[in-house]
Amino acid sequence: MDIWITIKVAIKALLKSKMRTFLTMLGIIIGVGAVIGMLSIARGAQYNITRSIESLGTNVLFVMAAAETKGGVRGGWGSITTLKVNDSKAIQKECPHIKYSSPMIPVPGRTIYKNQNWGTQINGVNEHFQYINDLNMSMGTFFGAQETTSASKVCVIGPVVQENLFAWDENPVGKTIRINRIPFKVIGVLESKGSSGGDQDKDDVIFVPYSTAMQRMYRKDYVTMIMASATSRDDVALAKEEVTQLLRQRHRIKKGRDDDFMIRTLEEIMKMVGEFTKTFTILLAAIASVSLLVGGIGIMNIMLVSVTERIREIGIRMAIGARPRDILCQFLIEALVLSLAGGILGIGLGYLISLIIGKMAKWPSIVTPMSVILALTFASGVGIFFGFYPAWKASRLNPIQALKHE
Repeated sequence: MDIWITIKVAIKALLKSKMRTFLTMLGIIIGVGAVIGMLSIARGAQYNITRSIESLGTNVLFVMAAAETKGGVRGGWGSITTLKVNDSKAIQKECPHIKYSSPMIPVPGRTIYKNQNWGTQINGVNEHFQYINDLNMSMGTFFGAQETTSASKVCVIGPVVQENLFAWDENPVGKTIRINRIPFKVIGVLESKGSSGGDQDKDDVIFVPYSTAMQRMYRKDYVTMIMASATSRDDVALAKEEVTQLLRQRHRIKKGRDDDFMIRTLEEIMKMVGEFTKTFTILLAAIASVSLLVGGIGIMNIMLVSVTERIREIGIRMAIGARPRDILCQFLIEALVLSLAGGILGIGLGYLISLIIGKMAKWPSIVTPMSVILALTFASGVGIFFGFYPAWKASRLNPIQALKHE
């Protein structure tokens, strides 16, 4: 039998019961939609995290306090208290391939201005932090060495903080806000760097001199992180080695002993993000694929019912010359048409899911051609796999018994 005639016969058979055909496709539609949506979400999350990290620059190093182990129990990240502000100063002064260095002291805070209040992240840094992170000002200036040395109560706010505390036509520079009940003078407003997705927003931040943060908010003599920038991207590896040797010397770590700190470069962080998102993508795709398997079972079920209903038709076809392989091909094509039609509709559903979730999570929805091809290929495979047994059963019918079937 000609393949095109077989396809026409299969489509005509499916269109006889449109509602049943649609309900059979529904499992595939949902399955493909879930696969497309989940892959798009994972891809969008990876893009957003990567963009956020790259915005810091390619020559940034993160020096973090390591986790402490006592009695066989490992503490949380940053539980070792040997990383000091003076380490940051020494890194900038004594490491030839380090251009800038700044301690970073994160403190959660609530800000108040007149009758407005806003909860945000307070970061204690020094005057070099602006250059490490390439921060630009839309109003005013960043604080300098004098404000840092004297522990001045000045601050630089992000655009989100400005929007939530001040009127749209009010200039925040020179105004006094209260951070954790402490008055701070606003001396500058940052240019927008955009949201990094989820609950994190690089514009929702306040920077104060680290000395002020340590004295009035943090009240500890150690830091959990130091940010530094190498003289160039090519010097990052040398800068990392210099910082490692310097801190081991300053912390009196004997040869053979583990470091009490960790140093991460953006390249290493990007690699870790890539590995995580790869695992995350596989997990999401595997979960979403369960819907496809359920859809495949639905196809097998409806095809078995179809074979039972059309036994006499199959007998007539065999009586007028149709071979078993023609019957097998016809029912396989019906299963394949069901899965492919459901797959095409599922692509549209998946794209819609990715747009909705992407908008809610504030990151781009990225539907790649590879994810579409993968979903359609999987849907086709499901259709053929679950449609084979009903098709084989139909092709093995005895023509005489089939003609006698009522």
